[in-house]
Amino acid sequence: MTTPQPVAPRGGRPQPQRPWWGLGDVAIGIIAAQVLSVFAIVLAYGAAGWDTIDDVPLWASALLQIPLWVGLGGSAAWASRTKGLGLEEDFGLRMRAADAPIWLVAGVLCQVVLLPLLYWPLLRLLDKTPDDLSEPARALSDRASGSLGWVVLALMVVVGAPFFEELFYRGLLLRSLQKRDWPSWAVVVGSAALFAAMHFQPLQFPGLFVFGVVLAMATIWTGRLGPAIWAHAGFNGATVVLLYLAD
Repeated sequence: MTTPQPVAPRGGRPQPQRPWWGLGDVAIGIIAAQVLSVFAIVLAYGAAGWDTIDDVPLWASALLQIPLWVGLGGSAAWASRTKGLGLEEDFGLRMRAADAPIWLVAGVLCQVVLLPLLYWPLLRLLDKTPDDLSEPARALSDRASGSLGWVVLALMVVVGAPFFEELFYRGLLLRSLQKRDWPSWAVVVGSAALFAAMHFQPLQFPGLFVFGVVLAMATIWTGRLGPAIWAHAGFNGATVVLLYLAD
C-alpha cells in the first residue's frame, strides 16, 4: 500500500488527501483535558487556600473550566491543523442562519420535555427525587451571587461549554468513529456514551446520553456542527433559566 501524497498546498502548507487524525487524538484530548484541569484546580486551591468546592467563588469555577476546554478544543484544533484540512472541512465547524432559532428551540425542548419524560420512570425505579437529579446544577448556581454571578454562570454553560464540547465530541470524536467505518447507529451511540460518561455524574448519565444521541444525529443529518452547538446552548440555557427562577 502506497502512502497518499499531499495535494496542492493551501495557505503555504501541504494538505493530505485524507486527514489522518483519529481516536488516538481523542485519547490525547481526554487525557490533556483531565491533566490540565486537575493541575489548575490544585494550583488554584493551594494559592487561594480553598478547602472544598463550596469555598470556590463562581468566577473562579468559570476560569477553572478553561483548562478543560483547552484540552478538548485544543486537541481537536491541533489534530485538524497538523493532520487534516481545517476545522470546517474536517469537523463541519460551520453554521447556517436557521441553525440558531431552530436548534435553540430543539435544545430547550430536550431539557424541559424530553428529559422529564425520560426521568419520570427512572427516578421512581432508582428511588430518587428531582432534587437529587438537579443537585449538581444547584450546587453551581448556589454560588452565583447577584446579577454578575448569573452572567458568569450563563457564559460558562451557554457559550463556552457548547462550543468546545461540540468541537470535540461531535467533531473530532464522531468523525473519528466515522473514519473507522462504524455504522451510523454505532457512531451515534459511541459518541453519546463517551460524552455522557465524561461528565462523571452517574444519575445524570441517562439524560446526557439521550441528549448526546440527539446531538450526534443532528450532526450526521446536517453534516455540520452548528445545529449541535446551538442545541447544546439551548439545553444548558434552559437549565440556567430554570435555576434562576427557582432561586
